[in-house]
Amino acid sequence: MTKTPLLTTIADGVMTLTLNRPDKLNAIDNDVAEALLMAIEAAGIDTTVRAVRVRGNGRAFCAGRDVGAAPTDRDLTLVQAVASALVRLDKPVLFAVHGWTIGAGLEWMLDADVVVAASNARFKLPEAALGVFVTGGLSATLQACAGPSRAKALTLLGEEFTPDEARTWGLVWRVVAPDELDEASMQMARRLAALDPAVARQFKRVFNDVGLANFDAAIKLENAAHAALGLSA
Repeated sequence: MTKTPLLTTIADGVMTLTLNRPDKLNAIDNDVAEALLMAIEAAGIDTTVRAVRVRGNGRAFCAGRDVGAAPTDRDLTLVQAVASALVRLDKPVLFAVHGWTIGAGLEWMLDADVVVAASNARFKLPEAALGVFVTGGLSATLQACAGPSRAKALTLLGEEFTPDEARTWGLVWRVVAPDELDEASMQMARRLAALDPAVARQFKRVFNDVGLANFDAAIKLENAAHAALGLSA
């Protein structure tokens, strides 16, 4: 029997989405991406959901794209669709990350509104060394958080960095002990869910429209870069 790639629960107005491929460090294949996309879309129309929390099961949040999965023409389409859905969802999104948070997993993390990281999280963007291009609108989100110079260094060099560095650079809001991550992130998600939905919606829309004004262009340019490199589009 195939294991469910995404677990979904709803409590206190918070929809929690748990990546559920622990044996693969929650590496992203099309089943994961499609399930996450459908869940985000469902959150958008469910009036009982007022915030979304995304976490990972097992030793890591997400080890990026599953390089062991056979590539398909839908790979890039699905990864980019999830990124756009996270940014465009009119409800606050919180990511709770731990362990390896790299590649596309890190790129999706930066599409969230608030990020809480465990102190054992490790971040990396290895795409350049692997001969592929970034996704998730990272060319907009990373620069918005860290600035153009640091964004280029992090992506071109692909060096690992820590939660404290991520917090200093604006990629993460709070760092907590690993055994505190679940409760701390849920408490914060409840605070987001307690906001007036109309107020939360306007804050997210206006801040994204201003701070991520180039997000849609970034997605298109990333797709074009993948095509130029002969990757799936």
